[in-house]
Amino acid sequence: MKVVIMAGGRGTRIATINSEVPKPMIEICGKPILEWQIECLKSFQLTDITLVVGYLGHIIKDYFGDGRKFGVNISYFVEDRPLGTAGALFKMPELKEDFLLLCGDVILDVDFCRFISFHKKNNAWATLMSHPNGHPYDSSLLVTEILPPQEIGGLPVDTHRVTKWLNKEDERLYYKNRVNAGIEIISPELLKTTMRNFVPRHPETPDKIDLDRDVLKPNIPSGKIFAYDTPEYIKDMGTPDRYYEVGDDVKSGKVHARNLKNKQKAVFLDRDGTINKYVDFLTKPEQFELIDGVADAIRKINKSGYLAILVTNQPVIARGDCSWEELLSIHDKMETELGKSGAFLDGIYVCPHHTDNGFAGERLEYKCNCNCRKPKPGLLLQAAEDFNIDLSQSIMIGDRKNDLEAGKAAGCRKSLLVENSLMETIEEAIN
Repeated sequence: MKVVIMAGGRGTRIATINSEVPKPMIEICGKPILEWQIECLKSFQLTDITLVVGYLGHIIKDYFGDGRKFGVNISYFVEDRPLGTAGALFKMPELKEDFLLLCGDVILDVDFCRFISFHKKNNAWATLMSHPNGHPYDSSLLVTEILPPQEIGGLPVDTHRVTKWLNKEDERLYYKNRVNAGIEIISPELLKTTMRNFVPRHPETPDKIDLDRDVLKPNIPSGKIFAYDTPEYIKDMGTPDRYYEVGDDVKSGKVHARNLKNKQKAVFLDRDGTINKYVDFLTKPEQFELIDGVADAIRKINKSGYLAILVTNQPVIARGDCSWEELLSIHDKMETELGKSGAFLDGIYVCPHHTDNGFAGERLEYKCNCNCRKPKPGLLLQAAEDFNIDLSQSIMIGDRKNDLEAGKAAGCRKSLLVENSLMETIEEAIN
């Protein structure tokens, strides 16, 4: 698959670090950001690369040349004037097949094979890489189609088909922390469709095109735009603070370790009584309230190199006390409140089942002796499969005996009860 990297950024916000080179050439641990990207691409045999250059583009050309000394083939598209984040794509006749699109100012290490496979499976016009981050409140968010359970006693189905795009200025109340990461696979069909319907927002510069606002967002009604969720390392280092944080993460090995081709380690967290104040059969978002200090504790997990994954029994579904829509709203509120404090969950796993009968309004299809209700380890095992987790290096934390038993049954390295605070328990677990 061909790769296009937009490498023409000026980097005004990070000029105090280095204002004499284009932003993608700023060095992280002795190598330009672009070189880190190219090394990652090469490791997945993605070696046909076009760099879109503009401001100080000669510096990029002089450094990389034709790419031969880096083990790849590099060509260039030169913008003689700014064309926006997508204008160049419409002037590159070689884009006849689906291609991978990157921003040249992002440090990343992701399993591109998984990403490409997901895109092909969905026959998408565009697949957008998405991830949770610590500032969803000022990020573009993707909302996807959630279908009702497709089988008796099943879970709602996230088709990953994008239905809504929330820009940071758009009104929002509670939302899933699903941030557009700025990495896409694009089909030429999307470009053709865009041009058929395109009305320039800037008539004086009709070939200046914004990828998000002019290409992706208007084509959501097609049903051919998908979101690919990943917990892997993707970070724009466009401010001095992020630049130094990224440098520390590269040095520590965290950037490479988070690639899903590598075995991961996780902290599994119970929900009620561990993350939120306990409410007997919590059924509505307004009942949900984070325990003091929990966001700080989860943020510590996020910075540690462990994944933070929620595993929760929710018999309110089987009892008929709570609909799936209400439960998803509760979890949206949880992610929103965590995000306000810079914390996030990498995954959420729910068991809706219960064995007891006799409740008014109960849903018999969820009355079963399942493999996912803690103390059984099914939720942890499913997460391990999805995220390539080494359970022997992972930790289970909860407030009940069932949580401990689930962790032990899954083979976790530690299973701990929250006694004083989640922060104290996490510090004990990961130190």
